[in-house]
Amino acid sequence: MHVLYEEDGGFKVGTVLAATDSALQIEAPHGKRSKVKTNAVLLRFENPGAAELMRDAESRAAEIDTGFLWECSGAVFADEFVFTDMAREYCGHEPAAAEAAGILLKLHSAPMYFYRKGKGRYRAAPAETLQAALAGLEKKRKVQEQIESWTADLLANRLPESFRPLLPELLYKPDRNKPETKALEKACIDAGLTPARLLERCGALPSTHDFHLGRFMFEHFPKGSGFPPELDANLPANLPLAAVSAFSLDDASTTEIDDAFSVTPLGEGRVRVGIHIAAPGLGFEPGSSLDAIARTRLSTVYFPGQKLTMLPPAAIQVFSLAEGGARPALSLYLDVAEEGFEILNRHTVIESVPIAANLRHQGTERLDEAFPEGRVPDDVPYATELHFLWRFALALEAGRGKQPNQPERAEYLFNIDGEHVDIVVRRRGQPIDKLVAELMILANSTWGKLLDDNGVPGVYRVQGNGKVRMTTGAGAHQGLGVSHYAWSSSPLRRYVDLVNQWQLLALVEGRPAPFGENSSELLSAVSDFEVTYSAYDEFQRRMENYWCLRWFLQEGLDVASGEVLRDNLVRLANVPMVIRVPSLPETPPGTRVELSITGIDLLDAELKCQFRGVVATT
Repeated sequence: MHVLYEEDGGFKVGTVLAATDSALQIEAPHGKRSKVKTNAVLLRFENPGAAELMRDAESRAAEIDTGFLWECSGAVFADEFVFTDMAREYCGHEPAAAEAAGILLKLHSAPMYFYRKGKGRYRAAPAETLQAALAGLEKKRKVQEQIESWTADLLANRLPESFRPLLPELLYKPDRNKPETKALEKACIDAGLTPARLLERCGALPSTHDFHLGRFMFEHFPKGSGFPPELDANLPANLPLAAVSAFSLDDASTTEIDDAFSVTPLGEGRVRVGIHIAAPGLGFEPGSSLDAIARTRLSTVYFPGQKLTMLPPAAIQVFSLAEGGARPALSLYLDVAEEGFEILNRHTVIESVPIAANLRHQGTERLDEAFPEGRVPDDVPYATELHFLWRFALALEAGRGKQPNQPERAEYLFNIDGEHVDIVVRRRGQPIDKLVAELMILANSTWGKLLDDNGVPGVYRVQGNGKVRMTTGAGAHQGLGVSHYAWSSSPLRRYVDLVNQWQLLALVEGRPAPFGENSSELLSAVSDFEVTYSAYDEFQRRMENYWCLRWFLQEGLDVASGEVLRDNLVRLANVPMVIRVPSLPETPPGTRVELSITGIDLLDAELKCQFRGVVATT
């Protein structure tokens, strides 16, 4: 005797070797023996043989029309039925083993038409449910056809029109449940290309620059970089007018002028130095609509040729320390001894500061050479005041414990004019850089200590054991050599500076600070700022890297030089770029090497180089 039984969701046949009430010893057609429980047996038969039965049943099942079988079952059975009863009705006679097995296989293979209710038992699906299921199946078929059509278009370098509105998503964060994504993935596999490379081949990328910028915008500015039309920034009235003539010192491209300086002789060997910081915190409060914008952006984003400001242009125009009028400011005044540059007194005031001039680095470069030589050119505006501030800065630097003439890292300025890029190298630590840097450190450390001494929470940058972190708890910044350091000097450009300014304004005015101790708003702002500021900084480095590659192409260079940092890492000369050179032999750090440029990929932002040799030093 042979049996057909169910095992692991499938049907098997075998010949009975021995039997008990509860189990059978079975030999399969291929010779394997196994034990089968009696209740797993669906059909017992003498003829044909076990192997022949399955071949005959599969053949018969293939000939049965599923729809017709469903109609027959619905007409005969109102509820569940056993497959042998269905076989009897379908065949019109007592079914042979192969006929019954064929019906079983057909029922089991059509779960949309027949619901399985137990071993060998089924129930016909309701008409409405079946119709919906078939419609869904047809929809899937059409979607699959569309996927195949789109795939063919992509492989033929044609971009389907329906892909255009989805391009940012397809490039940067594809939804794998969407048919467009499935088509793109299939085409990429068939073409052996990345999605970006394939879409570029289809003409979907306006430029490699826009591809890299688009990734950043998609992640950080999904709704675009524009500002709402109406924001509540109000110019404060009735501020006392400062009796100074202040000037700022920035790069020519700077529009958010956060800081300005004044130098006023007091007589008796004393000079009053004013550090004036733009005060947008006077124009809107925490929780306002303008604050919501700043809280979302958290910082101005800088990258070669462009920037995305934290505050809208209208607010910047009101509060930037632009020349030609008086601007609201938070001012730190320092009474300084002309000899020795000792700080004799310091105080902070809220006022309106007359801005006489916005000096630019490009117009003061001669001072970097003149000051160390003891010269004060009389044809550079405010050269005398700048010379005093530079000597004061040297004293501040020494007071922090920094040794003079220590090597400073290079700073690279990118000037973008259409498709042309110039990379200008500036050595930091020049007199004009130094005086600005030291006065900002002084303001940030003074105001950080002021907040801490008065028990007003603030946001500090703390450094210990070489690690810099942001915290609401005051602490020393060992690298700068100061006991407190709270970013406060760039409130137009950094949200934590704006937060600290709100706290300082409240302290100076004698009112409760907007952010209390352990304020959840303050803590979350610090956390979000760190993450966002790091992402912005990384994006700036990536775009600088991209424009370095554009510069190599523009200049037609096929050779580069650099300095070995470690292992196969090389810092290139003339550009702010570090690359890996797999072919670099074991070379001591600091060794200058020459490299052959073997490939520049603007889409992957990659420079490939081959080691040529060590540059001889004289």
